[in-house]
Amino acid sequence: MLLRFTVLFTMFLASFAAAQDSGLRRLDTGEDSRQWGAVGRLEIDGRGFCTGTLIAPDLVLTAAHCLFAKGSGAPHAIGAIEFRAGWRNGRAEAYRTVRRATVHPKYARSDTASTENIQNDLALLELHHPVRNTTIDPFETTGGLRKGSQIGVVSYAVGRAEAPSLQEMCQVMGRQRGVHVLSCNIDFGSSGAPVFVFDRDQVRIASVVAAKADLKGSKVALGAALDHSLPELLAAHEAEPFQATGTASLQDRSATGAKFIRP
Repeated sequence: MLLRFTVLFTMFLASFAAAQDSGLRRLDTGEDSRQWGAVGRLEIDGRGFCTGTLIAPDLVLTAAHCLFAKGSGAPHAIGAIEFRAGWRNGRAEAYRTVRRATVHPKYARSDTASTENIQNDLALLELHHPVRNTTIDPFETTGGLRKGSQIGVVSYAVGRAEAPSLQEMCQVMGRQRGVHVLSCNIDFGSSGAPVFVFDRDQVRIASVVAAKADLKGSKVALGAALDHSLPELLAAHEAEPFQATGTASLQDRSATGAKFIRP
């Protein structure tokens, strides 16, 4: 599978005429982050974090691998996960604990990357109490991203963990089945970050950051396409949610950060 990724990425990078991506802008103030309060930091056992986003008042969308310990693959205890909506410089707009979690039924926890695993690297976290805050509006989801689509990402990451950062413009470099290859700037901690598409006055989530790759000095992000995998995840959540009961703690911050694929 790694060889297939190498060929795929080489093809994308060779054929991609990059428009200028925007840089990261840190959302330090309430005014800066007003539109983005539904994006939050997922604290895991107080020792690691991912990014997650409200798609309903009581439902957070993130990456599936955030719920498992790196190496051992043991699930993290649900009680050790907290969603901090709009976390910024030591304070959040809302703090919520997690009642149950659903991992995409076709996701198989592994340290080896494959197209199938990345396209299904999605999870839903149901909160004990909904976030009903007049300043926080959950985001709707959408599909239909194509090569060349203009997108944006809001994420937390190592080195910028205390406030979200917005990249207002990056691009879809290509797609293989349910995996988007993106030019966006992500790092450890960005896993689960929402990839936004801007349509007039609407901002909707079309993909979720699942991994990153470094190919000959060119960094790319990999996103799970929601039009491919989200319907099945929502159905699984309604039918029989996966309940993480393990007690493993993160050994280091990279356990919940974006994974590196080295072709």
